[in-house]
Amino acid sequence: MLRQIQQIGHRGFLLADKLGNVVFGSANNPLYHLGTLSFFFFYILLITGIYVYIFFETGVTTSYTSVEELTQQWYLGGVMRSLHRYASDAMLATMILHLSRGFFSNRYRGARWFSWSTGVPMLVMVFILGLTGYWLVWDQLGQFVAVRTMEMIDWLPIIAEPTARNFLTNTSITDLFFRLLVVTHLGLGLFLLGGMLLHVNRLNEAKINPPRVLAIGSFLALVVLSLVKPALSHAPADLTVSPTILNLDWFYMFFYPLMDIWPMSYVWAFVGGGTLLLFLLPWLPPQKREHVAEVYLDDCSGCNLCVQDCPYEAIRLEPRSDGHPRFSREAMVIADHCVSCGICVGSCPFSSPNRHAEKLTTGIDMPNRNIQHLRDNTLQAIEEISGDIKILVYGCDHAVKMAKLDIPGTAALSLPCTGALPPSFIDYAIGHGADGVMLTGCRKGDCFHRPGNFWVEERLAGSRKPQLKRSIDRRRLMVSWAAISDKKELMVDIETFRRQLSELNSQEAQASAGETSPAPGR
Repeated sequence: MLRQIQQIGHRGFLLADKLGNVVFGSANNPLYHLGTLSFFFFYILLITGIYVYIFFETGVTTSYTSVEELTQQWYLGGVMRSLHRYASDAMLATMILHLSRGFFSNRYRGARWFSWSTGVPMLVMVFILGLTGYWLVWDQLGQFVAVRTMEMIDWLPIIAEPTARNFLTNTSITDLFFRLLVVTHLGLGLFLLGGMLLHVNRLNEAKINPPRVLAIGSFLALVVLSLVKPALSHAPADLTVSPTILNLDWFYMFFYPLMDIWPMSYVWAFVGGGTLLLFLLPWLPPQKREHVAEVYLDDCSGCNLCVQDCPYEAIRLEPRSDGHPRFSREAMVIADHCVSCGICVGSCPFSSPNRHAEKLTTGIDMPNRNIQHLRDNTLQAIEEISGDIKILVYGCDHAVKMAKLDIPGTAALSLPCTGALPPSFIDYAIGHGADGVMLTGCRKGDCFHRPGNFWVEERLAGSRKPQLKRSIDRRRLMVSWAAISDKKELMVDIETFRRQLSELNSQEAQASAGETSPAPGR
């Protein structure tokens, strides 16, 4: 049941991604940068929050008037307040989408539990920050949030005296209480920043800034929204009167109306139980532990390439343990961080199928899908291809299923990630009978293992080690990134590649015939 829900949600995201790629291009598709956009909106919140706080006067009677005076500030204040409001909504929205994408694409279990379990508390903090922000304005909406929040807290058997009694009269709220609320709002913002930095702690080359075009476009969109529909206050809070007409911010207050129709126990079950369920999802049910990468010191030179390429900082260099006369360092795998993507295998310079050895080994390898098996499967796949044009496709487990790619004249092999393919296998496949090699995998920008397809393209371009040999005819190589729902598009690219290879073979045959034919007049 869980897997079916994930598949439906994942295909929904893939459909939205395709539309986003058409509108924004894959490099600036906001759905590929939800995490970095959350950081960006936090920067806006921080800057606008500092500006608003400069003019904010903490107190029961002064909070509302100071915010109103700021809103009437024609040159900047009203825009800054509106930016603060809409950036908070945008940050919450991108965080929820980011979390949803991780769940639907199954990128939250196993060694990835750390990012998930730090992300859920951050989401809770953002909710609390948003609600206390409305509270500080102390208009009728702030009054509504305060009273209802205290009613929720009173249901818990932790406070002897009901706190909601403090909101029966206007004189029951003091300036000291508002000062404590300001300290809570500011302090929680600092905790949120710390949580955001902790959230990306286990990610190698973690991106916290969106592309410049996307950042500028998002900022301008918020500015336009602030000008077209500025954030305005309700009437001043009056505890002797119950507000009747409220414009709720549904991003933060979606569960407050439930208190009118449900018992408070049901509301707590929905809010508290839902939050606890989110936090425990990586272990419901427990995921079977996959084989992690292993280091083989006979072929490890401590070159640091696997450390640089590992997306999850699961590899580090340590002093040599075998007393090697030439190499002073060795790679060490942190098993709890390893997600078994195999990208480290693709980055090892010893992962070459052209080595003459009875048993092919490399410096770091996956025990269950090692480099020897990949070479054997490559040779077997090429031998089994029938037809004039032989194409070998290397794909990944998380994109178009290679087992279902049944195309005449084509064989397909699947890896944990396309980034796990050493570039030397392309040379090897072409040299052992393949007319062409195609690489495929997740859409660019949405790699299941983060930068896998970026690393592949950089290796092919020669800007990242290990590099594809320059002597390889690039016309015999094609890259086509295709998600699990892009099978038709991939098949079209394969047929296009087949026609190109056929023309190339014809040209080379004609050139060869011309070189061997006798010269005219002899």
